[in-house]
Amino acid sequence: MVSVSAYRAGSLLARHVPVAAQKAAARAVGASAANTGQKRLVVARNLQRVLGRSMSASEKRRRVAKTFEWYTRYYAESFRLPSVPVAEIDQGFGYEGFGEIAAAVERGQGPILALPHLGTWEWAAWWLALVPKFKVTAVVEPLEPPEVFEWFVGFREGLGMNIVPLGADAARTSIKALNQGQVLCLLADRDIQGNGVPVEFFGERTTLPAGPATLALRTGSPLIPSAVYWRDNTRHAISTPPLDTERRGRLRQDVARVTQDLARDFEYLISQAPEQWHMLSPNWPSDYEALGLPLPEHLQDL
Repeated sequence: MVSVSAYRAGSLLARHVPVAAQKAAARAVGASAANTGQKRLVVARNLQRVLGRSMSASEKRRRVAKTFEWYTRYYAESFRLPSVPVAEIDQGFGYEGFGEIAAAVERGQGPILALPHLGTWEWAAWWLALVPKFKVTAVVEPLEPPEVFEWFVGFREGLGMNIVPLGADAARTSIKALNQGQVLCLLADRDIQGNGVPVEFFGERTTLPAGPATLALRTGSPLIPSAVYWRDNTRHAISTPPLDTERRGRLRQDVARVTQDLARDFEYLISQAPEQWHMLSPNWPSDYEALGLPLPEHLQDL
């Protein structure tokens, strides 16, 4: 388990080590991590899902190594953000679909940005807070031990975000933020709590969190699937059009419909850069079977 002191050291190094050296280190980490371990198998399975085909041994090694390289760069870049001038953040950031986000903020009913664990989303949150100067709230998974989570909360709040731990109070706090016109960021490609909605996702049944759809249906906030990618030395955000969140029947049925629509948009967004998808934990019943792990209860009746 990584300690707080290790994250602090990583943050310090990221701010002082040249970017070229960070990239070289990330490549070395990727090449090493791609060869062994449970996470390697999960990454390889996810890549094949996105590609819709099997890979040769050499292609698998290359793509898995690239995924771990991007994952390492995600941390290095996030740690470096506080020292990056605002002008550089703006210059290194492009976007598609920002108009819907801005329009919702101007109406005073904040948008819900539903994101997969893809690319470098914290760069976009930093940009939103510093350039258009939007208030940004993000709901995140609590980490163990608690002192590591507290360090990350302080770090991300230093980037201009209000951080809400996933839990009993997250919905109430999220609704308050949306009603204040804040941008709400929800990482939603993994059902961490195990109480999500069954969906078809990359050709297999699993569950995704019900939170994004439920909040959109209850508040009237637009639900906008989004992702942030590395493109050479820049970052590029894509937001697809808001999902159809008009009420059609019972809330449970509408939540199921909207969550399935979200899964389809996630398939599109992830397919734009499969190696930048940082899904390192089993997410489908077949993953648990392949790893020889017991199947969680919420996945047993799919």
